[in-house]
Parts: sequence; C-alpha cells; structure tokens
Amino acid sequence: MKKKNTFKTFLGDVPQNLFSGFVVSLIALPLGLGLALASGAPPISGIIAAIVGGTVVALLGGSNVTITGPGNGLVVVILASITTLGNGDMQQGFLYTLAAIVISGIIMVILGFLRMGALGDFFPASAIQGMLAAIGIGIFAKQIHVMLGNLDVKGSIVELLIQVPEGIYSLVKSDNSSTFYAGLIGIGSLLIMVYYSKIRNKYLKLIPAPMWIVVLSVAIYYYFDLLSVSNYPIDKKLLISLPNDILSNFAFPDFSIVYQTNFISAVIGITLIASIESLLSIKAVDKLDPLKRRSNVNKDIRALGFATVISGFLGGLNVVTVIARSSVNVNNKGTNRSANFFHASFLVVFILLFAAELCKIPLSALAAILVFTGYKLASPENIKKVFEIGKEQLIIFLVTLFTTILTNLITGILVGIFITFIIHIIINKNMMLFLKNILKPNVLMFKEDEKFYVSVKNFSSFLNYTKLKGKLDQIPQSEDAIIDFSLCDFVDHSVMENMSNYAESFSRKGGHFEVIGLDDSKSGSEHPFALRKTQQKNVINENVVLTKRQISIQQISEEMHWKYNAFSAREMEELPTFGYFKTRKINKVSNVLSNEDCTIFDVEYSEGALIAKQIYKATMLHIHTLKPIPNFTLDKEGIFEYILDFAGYTDIDFDEHPDFSRRFYLAGENEEKIRDFFTDELILFFESNKQYHIEASENGLLIIGKGRIKGIKEIKALAYFGMGLQKTI
Repeated sequence: MKKKNTFKTFLGDVPQNLFSGFVVSLIALPLGLGLALASGAPPISGIIAAIVGGTVVALLGGSNVTITGPGNGLVVVILASITTLGNGDMQQGFLYTLAAIVISGIIMVILGFLRMGALGDFFPASAIQGMLAAIGIGIFAKQIHVMLGNLDVKGSIVELLIQVPEGIYSLVKSDNSSTFYAGLIGIGSLLIMVYYSKIRNKYLKLIPAPMWIVVLSVAIYYYFDLLSVSNYPIDKKLLISLPNDILSNFAFPDFSIVYQTNFISAVIGITLIASIESLLSIKAVDKLDPLKRRSNVNKDIRALGFATVISGFLGGLNVVTVIARSSVNVNNKGTNRSANFFHASFLVVFILLFAAELCKIPLSALAAILVFTGYKLASPENIKKVFEIGKEQLIIFLVTLFTTILTNLITGILVGIFITFIIHIIINKNMMLFLKNILKPNVLMFKEDEKFYVSVKNFSSFLNYTKLKGKLDQIPQSEDAIIDFSLCDFVDHSVMENMSNYAESFSRKGGHFEVIGLDDSKSGSEHPFALRKTQQKNVINENVVLTKRQISIQQISEEMHWKYNAFSAREMEELPTFGYFKTRKINKVSNVLSNEDCTIFDVEYSEGALIAKQIYKATMLHIHTLKPIPNFTLDKEGIFEYILDFAGYTDIDFDEHPDFSRRFYLAGENEEKIRDFFTDELILFFESNKQYHIEASENGLLIIGKGRIKGIKEIKALAYFGMGLQKTI
C-alpha cells in the first residue's frame, strides 16, 4: 500500500516537476554554455554535462530536489588543466582534460562506495568560503574582458584584474564596431542580471534573468537580419560556436599522458573541487527542501561519479550538484528527482531544435552572466559576514583566498586548513590539546529520560567533527537531543555553524536540539557561529557574550519572576556543608537563577589528587527551608554514588508507603526526626515527581540531578520541582 501511495504521489507531482524542470532548463542552457566557454572548453561540453548529469543522477542519486550539471567552482581548475596539459594547444589540452575528468569520476564513485561523503566536514568553513571567493574572483577576472568584447586578453588572475580599467577604456575608445557592440550587449546583459531582482511584474518574473539575456540577444540578431538595413554588427568569432551536427561531433578523451605528474595533479584538483562543491551544495539544498528530507550523500557522490565518467567520454565537463539551479527547482515546487530528469530532457530539445538560434548569442552576453556569478561568490557582503563571526575567521578567509589566487585551488585549501590549525593553537596557547586528543574518542552518547544526551570532551573542531556528526546522525530529528560541551576546552566556528544547522533541522521535524556547556567559554564575537574557548578558572567576565542557553534562562527568570545572574561571583557558602561537597573542591558558581527560597545554579568542582584531578560541571538546586529539618539523604533505591557520607545508616522504610520504600533509599542520623519530617503529603510529592538525589542539612536542601549541566527544559522542570517541594515542606 505504501508503494502504491508513493507511486500515486509521484504521478500527481509530475506536472509541477515538469514545469520546474522547464524553468531550470531556461537557466541551465545559458549557464552551461557560459561555464564551458569560461573553462576554455567547447560550449557544447557544458550542455552535455547538464544532460548526462540530469539523467544519470535522477536515476541513481540519493538526493531529492538537487539539480546537477557543470559547476562554477570547476571553471578555474578546468581552464588551468586545459592550458597546462595542452602546452598552449587548447584542443589537445581539452582532450587530455576529458581523460582527467573521466578518472576523477571513477575516483568519486570509489569515494562514494567507501562512504567518504563525511570528508566534506573536514574542511574549515572559513577556508571553504575563501576558496569559493577565489573561484569567484577568477571567474570575474577572466569573463569581464570577454563581456567587454575582448577575447585576446591573457595572463594570471592578478594580471587580468589589473587590466580591467584598460579594458574599459579600450571599449570606450574602440573604433572596431564589432567589439563595441559586443561590449555594449555584455554591459546591458550585466545590468539585467543586477536589476532583475528589483522587477515586481510577476509575468516578467516567469522568465529567469539568464533566459531574458538569451531571448533579447537572439531578438537583436533577428532585428538586424530581418528589419534593419544595416548588417549585424558583431563578428562571428564573438558569437557562440556549435557543431553543425551535434550528434556526430562528440570529443573523446585522450589517456596518453595519464602517468605524467601534471596530469595526476589535474585529476586531484578536479576531484577535490568537484567533491567539495557537490558536498556543500547537497547540504545547502537539503535545507531548502520543504519536506525536510535528508540526502544520502554517499549515494549521490556515486551517482555524480558515474555521470562524470559518462560525460567525460562524450566530451562533457564534470557533473556536480549546483546550488543556484537547485534553489530555482525548489522555488518552482520541484518535489523529486524527476525535475532533474525533465530539466535534462528540455536541454536535449533546445539543442536539437534550436541550435541555430543559440549560435546567434554573443559570447559577451554569456560572460555577463558569469561576471555576475563571480561577483556574488566574492562579494563584499560575504567578506563582511565572515568578519562578523570573528577576526580570526577573516584571517583564514583572506589567507585562503590570496593563496588560491596566487597558486592553485589545492594549495589554497591546504594552506587554509593549515592556517586554521595554527590559529587554533595560538588562540588556545596549547598545541598538546590537539596532538594528545586528536585520535581519542571524545564523544559519548546515551539516552536518558527519553532524551538523547551527547557529551563532548577535550576539543571539537573541523579536525574531529566527523566523530560528533556520526553520533548526531543516529538521533531521529523528531526527538529531543542535548549536546554538552562543558568538558570541551575549545569549540571552533565550523562546529558551531553545524550545531546551528542541526538545531534548525530538528526544529523543522518537531524535535528539540539544544547546545549546553558553553556558558563559561569566551566567545570570539557576538555572532552565534563564533568559536568558543574555555576561560581561565575563577575568571568572571561580564563582557562575555551570552550563549543561547543563558538567554533562555534569562527568559525563564522573566516568565517566573525570578532573578538571574549569568556571571555571579557569590561563593554559595552553604554548599560545603553538604556531604556531597565534603570531598570535592568548588571552583566556580555561575548562572544563578533564584527567588526568595530556591536557587538554581551551575557549579564547577573538582575531585581527586592534583596529578589526576577531574573537573566536573553540574546544575543543582538549593532550597532555603523556613523551618529546621533533620540531616538525611534521599536517592533512588540501589544508587550509592551520592550516599557515601551516610554509609553505615540503614534504609528507612515506611510500611504504610511500600511503593516509596521500594523506590527510594532514605538514610540519616536521627531516624525518629526523619520519620516525623516525612509526612504523607511529602512522601506523596516524591512519589509523584521526578527522582533526584536530595541531601538535607541545617542549611536547607541540595537537589542534584545526573551530575551534569542541564538543558533549558530540565532547568524549568527543576525550578517547578523546587517550588513544589518548598511549598510541601
């Protein structure tokens, strides 16, 4: 029945996926042509990648609403590969590069079978942003000259950027009408890309900006061809060139130099960027999915690898998952992989039926689309966002960016990883924190009171994040999860960003994901993704940015009309009088939430000899009783962790309350006073509420849970328990 319903849903969704696939193809057509040209490859190679990718990944992939085809990130590395491998012969270099593409596809298939999709989590977030910005600058530097009608400008990225003012001046002063009109169309196309978002007419919005550029470019050609007395002013060499018979003009890879060092380097570079771009895109698109489904990343990587192998053999570029086209698919109500298939089908129709029209599009028009794309990847807004997270993130971003521009993508990302690690060492002033603990298991997960509890020790960064992710991915997102970093000395930006992503996913699916244990850490900035570092002991810094947990506790205090002090310096003089703290040293009390009678607080304490001292953090409740009470301890029957101070005392049972006697261990010095204190009403209260460890002394009651930092829901429950207990007493 489930399969029938699924098939029925699939058929019912065909119309909207058909429409979405059509809209996506309108964008994929000019982008495919443009990306291929920017890569130094024949224009048709970008369309081949989109068609093969849309077909193969739709059939074999593990994602739902992603669109596949040639990607922005590979432009620079493919261009470098063609140029380097061909030694100046672009056609031969392209054939060698096709061989590199095929081998990179095989490697991606292997990576998928080895379940290496998790490798995408190893790269620091700011380094990836820097790499993407460098790719954007590379695309911009090359394509802006093509947009201005000049195909002959050569040089490195830096040299191309330096020549931009000269290129603009040459266009203005040009006496070559072909170059001038090509540049004019390029600038007009760029203006369409820039101002398209400001259009409010819903009918004009039905056609994406890149397709408007295609339509208007072809319309201008026909104007001169049919209506104007003047000839079309743009030279044929500045127009798109496609084979006359597309089906009989496939290029095939040349594997004759597979053992050469530069070929192997090209394979590594292509595979690295294709994998990273796809992994990042799959993650991003999963967030856009209205049904909140999660992709099978390893299955998708395998499918992308198979598609890349086929595309390479047919003369096409790498097949990757692309964010922009995928987001268009989601916005147009695409619901499953059929939209990807339909987008590929429409591209086949366009190429077979409208190839002649495509040859009327100026290269400058397509270059304008890519100039805008490059700018978006490296826009000042992106740099500003990185800086808001932390100054150290801007350093990582800029070092990666400039290294990539001056060298290559592989060197750039490796330097980005290295500089991130060095900055983490400098911030912590402790290299051994990472070297001693990198291989240790630092994540413990268990289920407690219908909640999943995950404790992370030592440090959590891009170096060991896969261990934490492996545990988190086992938790159903409709459940409650508490992630405790209280035993972590350092949590980096990449981990903080991923925790935010998990919180959003859990929230969408009806679960609750809460991060705790960072209240005593120093934040790099006010940004929620900023890295966190544990402060020195006994340091109270009121300028520290409040964590999400502290803000939530503050809201609880306002709701319940309690007082809250996140950075309390009070010593809690009553604590050492309780048996639990007679053998433990209290280091710090913080996050004090209190009313006249009850005080909830986080306490950091230590036990053991100096050489093997253990640090613990826990949330506890202290109740100031209004009348004298006997000394006693109350805990679950059979639990002896907390009751060593009362060893030797017998368990006090109440014959008239057999359930209480069976469930609780009660002991103390004066059994008679304890029996008088435990009235029927008090016993009923304990039987009806959550069980905690409770100690009583002349200074009141100390209530301890599981001996750990508590989440917001647990704090609220503890507050109501305390008020109820105080009222009952």
